Amino acid sequence: MRRAITLIAAAAVLCPLLYLSSRTGEDIEVINVETFGYCCIHKKAPFSEIETAINELWQHMQRQQIMPTGTMFGIYYNAPDEVKPEDLEWEIAFPVSSVNPQAPLQAKVWDFNTVAKTVHTGPFEKTGETYQMVFEWMEKNGYSRAGPVLERYLTMPGPDTDPQNMKAEIWVPVKKQ
Repeated sequence: MRRAITLIAAAAVLCPLLYLSSRTGEDIEVINVETFGYCCIHKKAPFSEIETAINELWQHMQRQQIMPTGTMFGIYYNAPDEVKPEDLEWEIAFPVSSVNPQAPLQAKVWDFNTVAKTVHTGPFEKTGETYQMVFEWMEKNGYSRAGPVLERYLTMPGPDTDPQNMKAEIWVPVKKQ
């Protein structure tokens, strides 16, 4: 219970509601983003282990006195329709200033500067629908995928959070075909 309260408190501070898009996937656009460093826990496991990974990341960052400089995010290298659940490869992360974390944390750099961006609104379990819309938009507009997808969590689950109000900004690295 204490861990859950700590996680919720951290999310409340670190994950402000920045976007107020009313529909999932509306306003897909290609934007340029700056390269940034991040601290993560890398997993090859079912998505059902994400909550445990969030707790593990947060605990290790606290112990190592690593302070996030922005909102928590996930990076996803494959998807449930591509591999078995135990072969899903993903990271839970926070942007950070230059750090040299100790295992199991890793320091990495996001250097995919051109992304298709949209906001998913609703339960995180339904982000696949938003991804499908983005991928269809990309195909229609002459773009192909150029890297792993990133989800910036603008709201986090909590005891008083309605899943219909959850928001995640989705970035899909792209290149013109």
